[in-house]
Amino acid sequence: MSVYIFDAVRTPRGKGRPDGSLASVTPARLVGQLVRALESRVGRDAVAAAEHFTLGCVTQTGVQGGHIALSARIQAGLPDDMACLTINNFCVSGLSALADAARRVASGQADMALAGGVESMSQVAFLADAADFYTDMGLARSMGWTPVGVAADLLATVEAIGREEMDAWTLRSHRLAAKAWADGFYAGRVVPVTRDDGALALDRDENIRDFGDGSSLARLGPVFAPMGAQGFDDILMHSRPGLAGVEHRHSVAHCPPIADGASLLLIGTLEAGKALGLEPVARIRSIGESADDRVMQLTAGYAAMSRALERAGLALKDVGAVEFMEAFAAVPVLFERAFNPDMDRVNPNGGHLAMGHPMGATGAILTTTLIDDMVQLNAETGLVVATGGVGVGAAMVLERTA
Repeated sequence: MSVYIFDAVRTPRGKGRPDGSLASVTPARLVGQLVRALESRVGRDAVAAAEHFTLGCVTQTGVQGGHIALSARIQAGLPDDMACLTINNFCVSGLSALADAARRVASGQADMALAGGVESMSQVAFLADAADFYTDMGLARSMGWTPVGVAADLLATVEAIGREEMDAWTLRSHRLAAKAWADGFYAGRVVPVTRDDGALALDRDENIRDFGDGSSLARLGPVFAPMGAQGFDDILMHSRPGLAGVEHRHSVAHCPPIADGASLLLIGTLEAGKALGLEPVARIRSIGESADDRVMQLTAGYAAMSRALERAGLALKDVGAVEFMEAFAAVPVLFERAFNPDMDRVNPNGGHLAMGHPMGATGAILTTTLIDDMVQLNAETGLVVATGGVGVGAAMVLERTA
């Protein structure tokens, strides 16, 4: 059974730190404001018709603990009989949540569903879930685990990805994002967020920077060398015995800023949508999820992409728009080098290196952006690709219907 997207919205991405503009808005409230936005766009009955709600969230503790999907559903006033699932698939959680909801619709378990993701990194810090292998170096060594930024430097080392290439991608991301906002591209689906007192908290992505001609990027030093020296370089060397050393190349500008944000999509069957007076904006044509090298960590997105394209009966050159997650600068550099895509159709309105990475929301945000990319580029098909720590990846092919 075909699965359609009827609408999609997201919040702006705020700086994921205590002085960020969304730091006073709980993740459940971020989701709730997206629920209200969808209700105003497609009708309250259409949103309430969803039989299942899947929400991605990575660090499920504190204000993101206690089954955040269920908590957000209750606080948003959605029906009590709407079943909920909170999932963590690291940085591809938002896309995996959408895939989960799509499978429920395709299998007849639900005619309409909500899916998305949320992460408030200003309120719940990265690695705050305190898994044992984060600090147990013996266990980390046995797993080949290091913090994902150190693994990004391993990828750059193994693939001989230099600073100039990473600087170029970073500069491109910021420039395109700034232009897209200036041109009003994001105005249609980005929902301004308000604080509890009703005052505006944020109405646009706040991590975008002006690096001028880019010369300042070359002056930034590697950010993960001290972390590598704590023993994580040794773990990588132990897992890659033929490697002479890890060359730390990623600066802070080559990392997507930690961020707060959320995204929410309404999906379902064509028949259920029409009964509610809805017209779809896209059809989910295929899904690919993957696992890959747990030590390198950041290569599974490529495998997921290949699976999704194969299932859709497409080659990358056939796809008219691509939202590729800029996990760290080395990842999109390798994508461009290895797959030679039409770069005019890849992240045409900026990416994560500029706008930030609210981990559990990322895949849903990219999908939301892709819907409008396809319209902008007059593309019949679109591809979203996400990759995450410890070798997880997800991808999805959309077919434009509006």
